[in-house]
Amino acid sequence: MFINNFDPVAFTILSLEIRWYSLAYIFGILIGWYLGKKFFIDNDKIKEAFDDYITYVIVGIILGGRLGYVFFYDFSYFFNNPLEIFQIWNGGMSFHGGLLGVILASILFSKSKNLDVFEFLDVIAIVTPVGLFLGRIANFINSELYGKAAEVIWSVKFLKVDEIYRHPSQLYEAFLEGIVLFVILIFVKKRSKNLNPGYISGIFLIFYSIFRFICEFYRVPDEQIGYLLLNLTLGQIISIIFLAIGITIFSLKNEKK
Repeated sequence: MFINNFDPVAFTILSLEIRWYSLAYIFGILIGWYLGKKFFIDNDKIKEAFDDYITYVIVGIILGGRLGYVFFYDFSYFFNNPLEIFQIWNGGMSFHGGLLGVILASILFSKSKNLDVFEFLDVIAIVTPVGLFLGRIANFINSELYGKAAEVIWSVKFLKVDEIYRHPSQLYEAFLEGIVLFVILIFVKKRSKNLNPGYISGIFLIFYSIFRFICEFYRVPDEQIGYLLLNLTLGQIISIIFLAIGITIFSLKNEKK
Protein backbone atom coordinates (compact mmCIF):
# COMPACT_ATOMS: atom_id res chain seq x y z
CA MET A 1 0.00 0.00 0.00
CA PHE A 2 1.18 3.50 -0.89
CA ILE A 3 0.57 6.90 0.69
CA ASN A 4 0.14 9.73 -1.81
CA ASN A 5 1.06 13.16 -0.53
CA PHE A 6 2.64 14.65 -3.65
CA ASP A 7 2.83 18.39 -4.17
CA PRO A 8 0.85 19.35 -7.30
CA VAL A 9 3.35 22.18 -7.88
CA ALA A 10 6.42 20.94 -9.74
CA PHE A 11 8.47 24.09 -9.14
CA THR A 12 8.15 27.84 -8.70
CA ILE A 13 9.70 30.59 -10.80
CA LEU A 14 9.62 33.82 -8.77
CA SER A 15 5.95 33.79 -7.71
CA LEU A 16 4.70 31.69 -10.64
CA GLU A 17 3.75 28.12 -9.75
CA ILE A 18 4.40 25.54 -12.46
CA ARG A 19 2.12 22.57 -11.85
CA TRP A 20 2.57 18.98 -12.93
CA TYR A 21 -0.75 19.10 -14.76
CA SER A 22 0.42 22.03 -16.89
CA LEU A 23 3.67 20.23 -17.66
CA ALA A 24 1.67 17.14 -18.68
CA TYR A 25 -0.20 19.21 -21.27
CA ILE A 26 2.93 20.95 -22.52
CA PHE A 27 5.06 17.82 -22.87
CA GLY A 28 2.16 15.76 -24.17
CA ILE A 29 1.68 18.22 -27.03
CA LEU A 30 5.41 18.62 -27.74
CA ILE A 31 6.15 14.88 -27.70
CA GLY A 32 3.05 14.11 -29.76
CA TRP A 33 4.00 16.83 -32.25
CA TYR A 34 7.51 15.41 -32.64
CA LEU A 35 6.48 11.75 -32.86
CA GLY A 36 3.61 12.45 -35.23
CA LYS A 37 5.68 14.41 -37.72
CA LYS A 38 8.78 12.22 -37.42
CA PHE A 39 7.29 8.73 -37.58
CA PHE A 40 3.59 8.62 -38.42
CA ILE A 41 2.99 10.80 -41.49
CA ASP A 42 3.18 9.13 -44.90
CA ASN A 43 1.71 11.96 -46.96
CA ASP A 44 4.13 14.80 -47.84
CA LYS A 45 1.31 17.36 -48.00
CA ILE A 46 0.19 16.43 -44.48
CA LYS A 47 3.75 16.65 -43.17
CA GLU A 48 4.20 20.08 -44.73
CA ALA A 49 1.01 21.39 -43.13
CA PHE A 50 1.43 19.63 -39.80
CA ASP A 51 3.22 22.44 -37.94
CA ASP A 52 0.40 24.90 -38.72
CA TYR A 53 -2.15 22.24 -37.89
CA ILE A 54 -0.77 21.82 -34.36
CA THR A 55 -1.83 25.39 -33.53
CA TYR A 56 -5.42 24.42 -34.35
CA VAL A 57 -5.05 21.27 -32.25
CA ILE A 58 -3.84 23.21 -29.21
CA VAL A 59 -6.77 25.61 -29.42
CA GLY A 60 -9.16 22.68 -29.88
CA ILE A 61 -7.77 20.87 -26.83
CA ILE A 62 -7.99 23.89 -24.54
CA LEU A 63 -11.35 25.27 -25.65
CA GLY A 64 -12.97 21.88 -26.18
CA GLY A 65 -11.60 20.43 -22.96
CA ARG A 66 -12.75 23.36 -20.87
CA LEU A 67 -16.16 23.83 -22.48
CA GLY A 68 -16.69 20.08 -22.41
CA TYR A 69 -16.18 20.08 -18.65
CA VAL A 70 -18.43 23.12 -18.22
CA PHE A 71 -21.34 21.69 -20.22
CA PHE A 72 -20.95 17.97 -19.47
CA TYR A 73 -19.93 17.93 -15.83
CA ASP A 74 -20.89 21.10 -13.94
CA PHE A 75 -23.09 23.35 -16.05
CA SER A 76 -25.22 24.67 -13.19
CA TYR A 77 -22.18 25.82 -11.22
CA PHE A 78 -20.58 27.64 -14.14
CA PHE A 79 -23.94 29.09 -15.17
CA ASN A 80 -24.02 30.83 -11.80
CA ASN A 81 -20.27 31.61 -11.85
CA PRO A 82 -19.53 32.40 -15.52
CA LEU A 83 -16.22 34.16 -14.91
CA GLU A 84 -14.76 30.92 -13.53
CA ILE A 85 -15.10 29.34 -16.96
CA PHE A 86 -11.91 31.17 -17.88
CA GLN A 87 -10.02 30.10 -14.74
CA ILE A 88 -8.55 26.95 -16.26
CA TRP A 89 -5.72 26.95 -13.71
CA ASN A 90 -8.28 25.92 -11.07
CA GLY A 91 -8.82 22.62 -12.88
CA GLY A 92 -11.68 21.13 -14.83
CA MET A 93 -10.95 19.69 -18.28
CA SER A 94 -12.87 17.01 -20.14
CA PHE A 95 -11.07 14.60 -22.45
CA HIS A 96 -14.19 13.98 -24.49
CA GLY A 97 -14.69 17.75 -24.81
CA GLY A 98 -11.07 18.13 -25.89
CA LEU A 99 -11.58 15.36 -28.41
CA LEU A 100 -14.58 17.14 -29.92
CA GLY A 101 -12.54 20.35 -29.98
CA VAL A 102 -9.70 18.65 -31.86
CA ILE A 103 -12.11 17.08 -34.34
CA LEU A 104 -13.76 20.44 -35.07
CA ALA A 105 -10.38 22.18 -35.36
CA SER A 106 -9.18 19.45 -37.71
CA ILE A 107 -12.22 19.81 -39.92
CA LEU A 108 -11.72 23.58 -40.17
CA PHE A 109 -8.01 23.26 -40.91
CA SER A 110 -8.33 20.44 -43.44
CA LYS A 111 -11.04 22.34 -45.34
CA SER A 112 -8.80 25.42 -45.52
CA LYS A 113 -6.04 23.25 -47.05
CA ASN A 114 -8.38 21.05 -49.14
CA LEU A 115 -7.00 17.90 -47.48
CA ASP A 116 -8.63 14.82 -45.99
CA VAL A 117 -9.40 15.47 -42.31
CA PHE A 118 -8.79 11.82 -41.44
CA GLU A 119 -5.20 12.11 -42.64
CA PHE A 120 -4.65 14.51 -39.75
CA LEU A 121 -6.88 12.76 -37.22
CA ASP A 122 -5.12 9.43 -37.75
CA VAL A 123 -1.79 10.99 -36.78
CA ILE A 124 -3.30 12.67 -33.72
CA ALA A 125 -4.99 9.40 -32.75
CA ILE A 126 -1.67 7.56 -32.63
CA VAL A 127 0.11 10.13 -30.45
CA THR A 128 -2.80 11.04 -28.16
CA PRO A 129 -2.04 8.15 -25.74
CA VAL A 130 1.22 9.94 -24.89
CA GLY A 131 -0.73 12.92 -23.60
CA LEU A 132 -3.27 10.66 -21.91
CA PHE A 133 -0.50 8.83 -20.05
CA LEU A 134 1.11 12.05 -18.82
CA GLY A 135 -2.27 13.54 -17.93
CA ARG A 136 -3.31 10.56 -15.82
CA ILE A 137 0.03 10.58 -14.01
CA ALA A 138 -0.60 14.27 -13.25
CA ASN A 139 -4.08 13.35 -11.98
CA PHE A 140 -2.43 10.83 -9.64
CA ILE A 141 0.06 13.40 -8.37
CA ASN A 142 -2.79 15.89 -7.82
CA SER A 143 -4.87 13.32 -5.90
CA GLU A 144 -7.81 13.89 -8.26
CA LEU A 145 -10.08 11.51 -10.16
CA TYR A 146 -9.20 8.96 -7.49
CA GLY A 147 -10.62 5.47 -7.18
CA LYS A 148 -13.06 3.71 -4.90
CA ALA A 149 -12.09 2.15 -1.58
CA ALA A 150 -9.98 -0.98 -2.01
CA GLU A 151 -8.04 -3.52 -0.01
CA VAL A 152 -5.67 -4.67 -2.75
CA ILE A 153 -1.94 -4.56 -1.98
CA TRP A 154 -1.39 -1.75 -4.52
CA SER A 155 -4.11 0.48 -3.05
CA VAL A 156 -3.23 4.10 -2.31
CA LYS A 157 -4.13 6.50 0.49
CA PHE A 158 -4.59 10.01 -0.89
CA LEU A 159 -3.87 12.15 2.15
CA LYS A 160 -5.32 15.25 0.49
CA VAL A 161 -8.63 13.38 0.20
CA ASP A 162 -9.10 11.20 3.29
CA GLU A 163 -7.63 8.26 5.22
CA ILE A 164 -9.16 5.56 3.02
CA TYR A 165 -7.03 3.27 0.85
CA ARG A 166 -8.30 3.41 -2.71
CA HIS A 167 -7.83 2.04 -6.21
CA PRO A 168 -5.23 4.17 -8.04
CA SER A 169 -7.67 4.49 -10.92
CA GLN A 170 -5.53 7.21 -12.49
CA LEU A 171 -2.73 4.66 -12.93
CA TYR A 172 -5.15 2.10 -14.37
CA GLU A 173 -6.12 4.68 -17.00
CA ALA A 174 -2.49 5.68 -17.59
CA PHE A 175 -1.68 2.05 -18.33
CA LEU A 176 -4.68 1.19 -20.51
CA GLU A 177 -5.40 4.52 -22.23
CA GLY A 178 -1.73 5.42 -22.44
CA ILE A 179 0.63 2.48 -22.81
CA VAL A 180 -1.67 -0.29 -24.07
CA LEU A 181 -3.57 1.95 -26.48
CA PHE A 182 -0.32 3.36 -27.86
CA VAL A 183 1.02 -0.13 -28.54
CA ILE A 184 -2.23 -1.17 -30.24
CA LEU A 185 -2.27 1.88 -32.52
CA ILE A 186 1.37 1.50 -33.52
CA PHE A 187 0.72 -2.16 -34.33
CA VAL A 188 -2.29 -1.19 -36.47
CA LYS A 189 -0.28 1.53 -38.19
CA LYS A 190 2.51 -0.89 -39.12
CA ARG A 191 0.08 -3.53 -40.37
CA SER A 192 -2.46 -1.28 -42.11
CA LYS A 193 -0.57 0.92 -44.56
CA ASN A 194 -2.97 0.13 -47.40
CA LEU A 195 -6.13 1.00 -45.53
CA ASN A 196 -8.17 4.17 -45.90
CA PRO A 197 -7.56 7.29 -43.80
CA GLY A 198 -9.86 7.14 -40.79
CA TYR A 199 -9.28 3.47 -40.02
CA ILE A 200 -6.84 4.27 -37.21
CA SER A 201 -9.15 6.98 -35.86
CA GLY A 202 -11.91 4.40 -35.61
CA ILE A 203 -9.61 1.97 -33.79
CA PHE A 204 -8.60 4.71 -31.37
CA LEU A 205 -12.20 5.60 -30.50
CA ILE A 206 -13.14 1.94 -30.03
CA PHE A 207 -10.32 0.98 -27.68
CA TYR A 208 -10.20 4.26 -25.79
CA SER A 209 -13.93 4.01 -25.12
CA ILE A 210 -13.63 0.40 -23.94
CA PHE A 211 -10.69 1.17 -21.64
CA ARG A 212 -12.35 4.29 -20.22
CA PHE A 213 -15.61 2.39 -19.64
CA ILE A 214 -13.76 -0.32 -17.70
CA CYS A 215 -11.70 2.09 -15.59
CA GLU A 216 -14.78 4.08 -14.60
CA PHE A 217 -15.92 1.08 -12.53
CA TYR A 218 -12.95 1.66 -10.22
CA ARG A 219 -13.17 5.45 -10.13
CA VAL A 220 -15.31 7.57 -7.81
CA PRO A 221 -17.92 9.36 -9.96
CA ASP A 222 -18.04 13.14 -10.01
CA GLU A 223 -19.64 14.29 -6.77
CA GLN A 224 -22.02 16.74 -8.45
CA ILE A 225 -23.28 14.07 -10.88
CA GLY A 226 -23.03 10.64 -9.27
CA TYR A 227 -24.48 7.66 -11.12
CA LEU A 228 -26.95 8.01 -13.97
CA LEU A 229 -28.84 5.66 -16.29
CA LEU A 230 -28.38 1.96 -15.42
CA ASN A 231 -26.06 3.01 -12.59
CA LEU A 232 -23.45 4.17 -15.08
CA THR A 233 -21.28 7.27 -14.74
CA LEU A 234 -21.43 10.13 -17.18
CA GLY A 235 -17.98 9.13 -18.44
CA GLN A 236 -19.28 5.65 -19.25
CA ILE A 237 -22.34 6.97 -21.06
CA ILE A 238 -20.24 9.33 -23.17
CA SER A 239 -17.80 6.47 -23.84
CA ILE A 240 -20.66 4.35 -25.21
CA ILE A 241 -21.55 7.16 -27.62
CA PHE A 242 -17.96 7.50 -28.81
CA LEU A 243 -17.66 3.71 -29.07
CA ALA A 244 -20.61 3.72 -31.47
CA ILE A 245 -18.96 6.51 -33.47
CA GLY A 246 -15.70 4.58 -33.55
CA ILE A 247 -17.38 1.40 -34.75
CA THR A 248 -19.16 3.38 -37.48
CA ILE A 249 -15.93 4.98 -38.70
CA PHE A 250 -14.10 1.65 -38.55
CA SER A 251 -16.82 -0.04 -40.59
CA LEU A 252 -16.81 2.69 -43.25
CA LYS A 253 -13.03 2.83 -43.52
CA ASN A 254 -12.28 -0.88 -43.24
CA GLU A 255 -11.69 -1.34 -46.94
CA LYS A 256 -8.56 -1.64 -49.04
CA LYS A 257 -7.56 1.42 -51.04
